[in-house]
Amino acid sequence: MKMHGLGNDFVVIDQRGDSARVTSGLARALGDRHRGVGFDQLAVLDDVPGADVGLTFYNADGSTAGACGNATRCVAQFEMARRGMSELLLRTERGVLQAVQAAPGLVSVNMGAPLTHWADIPLSEETDTLKLPIDGAPTATGMGNPHCTFFVDDAEAIDLETRGAEMEHHPLFPQRTNVQFAHVIAPNHLRMRVWERGVGVTLASGSSSCATAVAAARRGLTARRVAIDLDGGRIEIDWREDGVWMTGPTAHVFSGHLTPAFLDQIDDR
Repeated sequence: MKMHGLGNDFVVIDQRGDSARVTSGLARALGDRHRGVGFDQLAVLDDVPGADVGLTFYNADGSTAGACGNATRCVAQFEMARRGMSELLLRTERGVLQAVQAAPGLVSVNMGAPLTHWADIPLSEETDTLKLPIDGAPTATGMGNPHCTFFVDDAEAIDLETRGAEMEHHPLFPQRTNVQFAHVIAPNHLRMRVWERGVGVTLASGSSSCATAVAAARRGLTARRVAIDLDGGRIEIDWREDGVWMTGPTAHVFSGHLTPAFLDQIDDR
């Protein structure tokens, strides 16, 4: 399936009951927007104990991602409709996440508690995660993957491709990092743009939205519940006692089959 949440787009492969397994090489080939299908992330569905469905995520470069909030919402919408359910449990590397049908066309997912200790994010050395010793004093947050959030006067004015690429590989982030640039519109409203590790500039990112909302609240810039305007649209984030809840729309674009000729040319080196 091809799906998206606010333009953050995914290929979803259901390998439940299938002996074939997704590989990094297949992820890279599918992620090619000219010779494959194209996506920001690949989501793979499996049967797992203790949850309704298991999810594994790959980036477009074939690397794995521990979390992908918008893909989680998309899969949750598909599975809830398929099963006739209004709630669902999904197991990811982040843990078991709860999803609920918030309203027609809207899905909420609890992305879990944010990680704010330097070793949990992780960072390469002990430091204050609220204001990193980097020009611009960004905030580091873990949401199952590392995030680095800059608060600026105008997110629109940032050279996202240049700054994002530089920060993704900063030595303070041993696993690389997602990078966000945000500015405050109001105490409950942010504008944010994102560079995703292993992908590049994306129209939206669920985990980045969660991390940005947490960083803004920690710094006293906003309340714990905010609307975030992304390049692809608006998402709602609510940092509650039980975790960071994310609510937004999903879209199922098409379903299809990969051809034998395409699969035969996969390079898993």
